[in-house]
Amino acid sequence: MTDLETRAAPPRAGALRRAAPALAGYAAVRALGLLALFLWSAARDKSAYTLLTARWDALWYVRVAELGYGYEVRLANGDVHSNLAFFPLLPWLERLVAAVSPLSYADGGFLVSLVASLAAAWGIFAVADHVYGRRAGVCAVLLWAVLPVGIVQSMAYSESLFTALAAWALYAVLTGRWVTAGALALFAGLTRPVGLAVAAAVWVAALASFVRDRSAPGQDGTAEPATRVRRVLGMALAPLGTAGYVLWVGHRTGKGPLGYLDVQAGWRNGFDGGYAFARFVAEKLTSFPSALAGAGLVAGVASVVWLYVTGVRQRQPLPLLVYSGVVTALALCASSYFGSKPRLLLPAFPLLLPLALALAKARLRRSATILGAVAVASAVYGAFWLNGSGPP
Repeated sequence: MTDLETRAAPPRAGALRRAAPALAGYAAVRALGLLALFLWSAARDKSAYTLLTARWDALWYVRVAELGYGYEVRLANGDVHSNLAFFPLLPWLERLVAAVSPLSYADGGFLVSLVASLAAAWGIFAVADHVYGRRAGVCAVLLWAVLPVGIVQSMAYSESLFTALAAWALYAVLTGRWVTAGALALFAGLTRPVGLAVAAAVWVAALASFVRDRSAPGQDGTAEPATRVRRVLGMALAPLGTAGYVLWVGHRTGKGPLGYLDVQAGWRNGFDGGYAFARFVAEKLTSFPSALAGAGLVAGVASVVWLYVTGVRQRQPLPLLVYSGVVTALALCASSYFGSKPRLLLPAFPLLLPLALALAKARLRRSATILGAVAVASAVYGAFWLNGSGPP
């Protein structure tokens, strides 16, 4: 780890003002994406709002908010799709919004995602600004906004909520706020299974800090015991969200600690080290024109690996490397729906930091031209994608 992790956070009063350009740029990109979606959907006589709030996983979250857990669908092939596969924080928030307002559960999910996406953008900015400076922070946020599957950030899905919690948890780790980091990791663990990536980052960073303390004893003076207590408390809190929900599902199903894995197996989700995905890509390469898609998948995976290796070579702080490494491994090595992998990588925003740093060092006009062109392409693709196969 580097000394970048020990720098103090900027005063709260100026934090929002410092992040304002990034948030304004993010809002503009997302507005462009939504405009493209509404225009494309209208041309196809579809409801863009329905696509954002009432399809795929969004429906499952609404059912959890409305009916609680226990709903399942039995397919003809014997698979059982249970809503126990979906972690509870987003449905809880949907229910809360519906309870205090005239909005429906679906409306609540959309509202939560919009607010959470802005919070995620701010958190990404805070992390990148802390490590590489303000301009890199702005570029990191805009790169996250213009990802090809960026439209998911505006859907009633849990990606934006999880990314917001993860980004701010990582920022808390980088600035030495251990209890805050642990609490945010706990909530991230109640949002998606990959919450364990946030807990892992908190744990690894805390353990590394203990090692540094032993090599330089007493450097914090009288504050050292209190710092250690907060660090331990953060470590204790971090895994409670994921562990608590997984253990509850095991109790609910009567199958013990591994009951959640059985629920995921009903969806044909599991962790096979990437074997199923590799076989899927290999099959694509055996014929034409599917070989073009296969080559695209190979290039995409290679790009993800290259970005991670570049982050290591640039000495990204250890918590970021642990977090993005776990998110990437779980996304690429899971035997889940292969079309879901791009959106499963959405929370791995530290992968974008090498590109953000490169854009920050380029001339402003060049960076703006690149980001503007990619934003338009992303908006068009998002509208096309959501009106077609969309994110399973």
